[in-house]
Amino acid sequence: MPELTSNPGTALTPEWFDQIRINTPAVERRAASLPARRSIKKDYQAAWVLNAVRCIDLTTLAGDDTEDRVARLCAKARQPIAPELLAAMGIEGLTTGAVCVYPTMVAAAKRALGNSGVPVASVATGFPAGLMPLDLRLAEIRYAVDQGADEIDIVITRAHVLQANWAALYDEIRAMREACGPAKMKAILATGDLKSLENVARASHVAMQAGADWIKTSTGKEGVNATLPVSLVMCRAIRDYRDRTGHRVGFKPAGGLKTAKDAIAWQVLMREELGRDWLDPRLFRIGASSLLGDLERQISHHVTGRYGAAHRLTMA
Repeated sequence: MPELTSNPGTALTPEWFDQIRINTPAVERRAASLPARRSIKKDYQAAWVLNAVRCIDLTTLAGDDTEDRVARLCAKARQPIAPELLAAMGIEGLTTGAVCVYPTMVAAAKRALGNSGVPVASVATGFPAGLMPLDLRLAEIRYAVDQGADEIDIVITRAHVLQANWAALYDEIRAMREACGPAKMKAILATGDLKSLENVARASHVAMQAGADWIKTSTGKEGVNATLPVSLVMCRAIRDYRDRTGHRVGFKPAGGLKTAKDAIAWQVLMREELGRDWLDPRLFRIGASSLLGDLERQISHHVTGRYGAAHRLTMA
């Protein structure tokens, strides 16, 4: 894959998106067809499952998080699959794509990950609702970056989208991008709150124009989180932005992906809509806390012919 640079963004350009109209039934039909478009079996299936592991943002965002819990999560990120299973497949050095925590847990995660190369992502900006004054949200970003965060997952003000106030949305995200400094930024659109696929597409364009390095479906806390139709719309916005600017923006579905079958379906979406480059953790992440267990069960079955008992698998 060619070298990947940060997305510098553009000036706010509403003419790129203000005339978007989406045929929802057609999007839903296309999304429903994706899991059946490729017959992925045996070694190929195992390869897609392993790739899903390397694209996971392994996450803990609980009110009772402790440094010990974060340390266990980081140990899992460094060794997400039991070594004997990887050895049987001839794989070395597999890690997850990142560890995602609250800002106050960033320093603990950095210590636990050491020189593993696994990035630390931090949610910020009043996650999950984002209903805090902008100066406080920017201060939270700066705090997380000062603590060592490599990536920042920001949340947008949904009201700006619902009111079609694209200038306010752009200015907010642009300020967040500047506060991130050297850290990469994922813009969480909370698509379950945006009411229409047109709003999802327009918010995607504004976030990319404002400099988002990834656009992300959900916080995982909404009533509806990642779905294939919403993801399809966001991927096509990414493709349009790439065609217009030459810059590649990543995609992160979050919330609702729980099985290896889900992980493969979203990878098929990336391959079909954006190409092989988007099967790389630099451009594709999965926000998940429970998915990894099923991925390891599938790998255990591939290697041994049976599903490993939960207590035998390496757990965070």
